[in-house]
Amino acid sequence: MREYQSLSHTRWNCKYHVVFIPKRRRKVMFGQLRKHLGTIFHELAKQKGCEIVEGHLMADHVHMCLSIPPKYAVSNVVGFIKGKSAISIARTFRGKSKNFTGENFWARGYFVSTVGLDEEMVRNYIREQEREDEHYEQLSLWKS
Repeated sequence: MREYQSLSHTRWNCKYHVVFIPKRRRKVMFGQLRKHLGTIFHELAKQKGCEIVEGHLMADHVHMCLSIPPKYAVSNVVGFIKGKSAISIARTFRGKSKNFTGENFWARGYFVSTVGLDEEMVRNYIREQEREDEHYEQLSLWKS
């Protein structure tokens, strides 16, 4: 059984596989920076009502499986996480305290792919839905 989440008028399960890299794909995520990024990513995701279902920091890229509510665009959430984490890196590891315009720890783009239901399962559901509806119609006619 899938774990569905709820908003006031919505039941949802929206998960995305997201990958992004540091500027010029430098191999810089080691030691303290790696630990720091792990905690900061979880905090930033929580601020947007998102959850990092699975994540892995490599030396030169980040993999995340993000659960994002349908009220947010994926680009907004990824941009928020990348931007705020770059500011946090500047504060913690580069000694900056203000004037964060132009902080560019992360490269510009990212990769995203949906993590959805199995296609065959959806096709079977759609095929069986017609039979289910016919069954309920028969029951309602029989009860009348």
